[in-house]
Amino acid sequence: MTAHGSGLDSVFLGLRVSLHLLVLGLVVLVVATAGQAGMPAAGVIICLAAVLLGTYATGTLVAHNLPSRSLPGWALAWTAALSLEWVVLTAFSPEAIYLLFPLFFIYLHLLPGWTGPAAVALATGIAIIAFGLHRGFNVGGVIGPVIGALVAVVIGLAYRSLTREARERDRLIAELQDTRAQLATAERAAGVLDERGRLAREIHDTVSQSLSSIVLLLHAAERSADSSAAVRLHLGQARDAATQALGETRSFIDELSPPALRQTTLVEALRRLAVETGAASGVPVNVTISGDIGLLPTRLETALLRIAQGALANAVQHAQASRIDLTLSRLDSEVILDVVDDGVGFDPEHGSQVAPASVGAAAARNTFGLHAMRERVAELGGTLTVESTRADADRNRHGTSVVASFELAR
Repeated sequence: MTAHGSGLDSVFLGLRVSLHLLVLGLVVLVVATAGQAGMPAAGVIICLAAVLLGTYATGTLVAHNLPSRSLPGWALAWTAALSLEWVVLTAFSPEAIYLLFPLFFIYLHLLPGWTGPAAVALATGIAIIAFGLHRGFNVGGVIGPVIGALVAVVIGLAYRSLTREARERDRLIAELQDTRAQLATAERAAGVLDERGRLAREIHDTVSQSLSSIVLLLHAAERSADSSAAVRLHLGQARDAATQALGETRSFIDELSPPALRQTTLVEALRRLAVETGAASGVPVNVTISGDIGLLPTRLETALLRIAQGALANAVQHAQASRIDLTLSRLDSEVILDVVDDGVGFDPEHGSQVAPASVGAAAARNTFGLHAMRERVAELGGTLTVESTRADADRNRHGTSVVASFELAR
């Protein structure tokens, strides 16, 4: 395994090409000096040199296409064949002894563990004997192969170190890529979930509330069947609520701001919401503005409007309230929305988890409203406080208070 895709590719490629050129150059040297041995020894040297070069080239080509599980057996057979051919060739040509140096690198690279250095030592001994038989035994004939072996061992160890580093680097890169892919998948999944939650809250606070108003108005129209004017009034209000729901649905699709805030201020939108809620439900909604509200971030205005819509809808539908007070205040660095009703209330110990704000016991099974409010407030770093007490046995009402507060950046 090489460091595929890493900066060490050029190093490994250069080492391989250098080894191939070294083998080719030494074989050419053996063939060029074969004539010194006379005939027919020259012919034998050329044939043996050609066989050795063919074996080397064949093994090199096969190594690129061989499965990794077959490499150890192939490496042992290939090095054994090259070694045998080299020993036979050195018996005829003293120049063939120099082929020992590329063989050193092959041993150290392909043979595992201690077998590589052992093969180097054995080949060094053979080279010393062969050199002595051809040229006579002397100090140079011993020192030369030994120094060559030591240099080859040092280079081989460095090559192995580079190989291990390259493999570790490849492994780390692969792990990093896998981690990045997993992180990207997780981020996409989280984004999808966040978007689903956002759309669910938007639909709950707008379209579903408008549809609930339509249902209430149609029920009122049924109860007013004896008065055609009342029927027309309620049907007209139902039509207006349906039109508003349709417009807000289109706004979600186009990722626009809430329709109620497109061409008006937050204060005007809250006042209009109070008028529409009172007209549809018959429950008066009093709006109080404290301080100079001014311009607020679009996301904050949207959240305040949606929280007000949800709290008013819950008070009208579930709290049996006879009066609702909505207050919007701005301090130096804080905006507070307070919605208070005089309805039947609920048990905060359980209702804060199982029922929306400003709902009665009959709506305890509907859990989404309060979760939507809390998530909307949490997204903007605000706080939501719900205070309520269930009506006692004497039917004394204590009502419910929903307070959303947001810090403003200075």
